[in-house]
Amino acid sequence: MLIRVVTMTFEESKVDEFLQLFEGHKNKIRNFPGCDYLELWRDINQKNVIYTYSHWINKEALENYRCSPLFEEVWPKTKRLFKEKAQAFSVEKSLKVDP
Repeated sequence: MLIRVVTMTFEESKVDEFLQLFEGHKNKIRNFPGCDYLELWRDINQKNVIYTYSHWINKEALENYRCSPLFEEVWPKTKRLFKEKAQAFSVEKSLKVDP
């Protein structure tokens, strides 16, 4: 499993616009082949910093999404609302820690 976190810093006046955009597309993203999970997180101190947290079955599934018409529809609309360039990282879940 691949876990993807994307940090996005928006213009303060554009946060609500992004939230509406996300609301309108979240189910399509969640149902995209290879996506097992999607959440939206918001920084508690900087309300214009928002994260997406998603699980993908593998790197290829994420790449398929990033090359899809859905991504091409959502990402440019999201990107134009940024105050700063987005940061993204991907990790593989490889170790389970017992309680």
